[in-house]
Amino acid sequence: MKAITTTTISCKSPRVTIIGAGKVGSTLTQRIAEKDLADVVLLDLVEGLPQGIALDLSEAQGVELHSSKIIGTNDYADTVGSDIVVITAGLARKPGMSRDDLLYINAKIVVEAAQKALTYSPNAMFIVITNPLDVMTYLVWKAVGLPHTQVVGMAGVLDSSRLQAFIAMELGVSIANVNALVLGGHGDLMLPLLRYCTVSGVPITEIMSKSDIDRLVERTRHGGAEIVKLLKTGGAFYAPASSACVMIESMIRNQSRILPAAAYLKGEYGLHDIFIGVPCRLGCHGVEKVLEVDLTEEETESLHASAASVRQNIDLAFAHLKM
Repeated sequence: MKAITTTTISCKSPRVTIIGAGKVGSTLTQRIAEKDLADVVLLDLVEGLPQGIALDLSEAQGVELHSSKIIGTNDYADTVGSDIVVITAGLARKPGMSRDDLLYINAKIVVEAAQKALTYSPNAMFIVITNPLDVMTYLVWKAVGLPHTQVVGMAGVLDSSRLQAFIAMELGVSIANVNALVLGGHGDLMLPLLRYCTVSGVPITEIMSKSDIDRLVERTRHGGAEIVKLLKTGGAFYAPASSACVMIESMIRNQSRILPAAAYLKGEYGLHDIFIGVPCRLGCHGVEKVLEVDLTEEETESLHASAASVRQNIDLAFAHLKM
């Protein structure tokens, strides 16, 4: 008689922990849940805040028809077994503040959050959203001691999306026809690669004047500050949450999408031991590959200037934290 074999199907859903239940964290929780990407644990130090958000989002399940489980908590023990940990915790910008003004306050918050999360999810991949983004990503990597491929910062997707939106608005075309690519640090020295910014494959340098392009580039570099100035009581959260969600989806579903993100460089673009925005392939193991695109001499100088600014802030943060 032929033996009967059985197949065991794993019923475990992917789990994403989001540290920080502010507007970015709560909106990202909604994005992940409504796309049915993973179960979500939303953690915050403020008692009742993550629990209330989780309950509110769970009560919408009957309308949105997703099956993601959402947990709100103040206890890191509830994050156990997370596949991805997203750090959004930290002080948000106020009008007149730069991203770098948040350096010392957020450095301590981010390092402590990463270390506590690692205790319960030692194999997790970390996505950092807290500003100043590139510096915080480096600090998280040092704090958790994981392979650099398991730590990445969300910035390039957001910066590229902003430029993409501004181009579409300027030309009055569908945003589906627009592609944009922004590299470098998530700050005033970010580097839009204009010849890779296209409308239906046509570089914007061929269909827009230099003055118009320069204006849109400057608006992109100060895109976050523009929103802070308008809101007065906080910063952007819809676009940052959507940008992080795209990265999470590519990792959880192993899509291996090419996305600009703050990845660790070990010689690429002539840079070493730094996290900065570059095109990379994101899959189930994190940053699978950093892609090197050809840069002009001027673009290389701009990227290195951006990296020098990031490195200076890394040194300041290390001195402050005494790591």
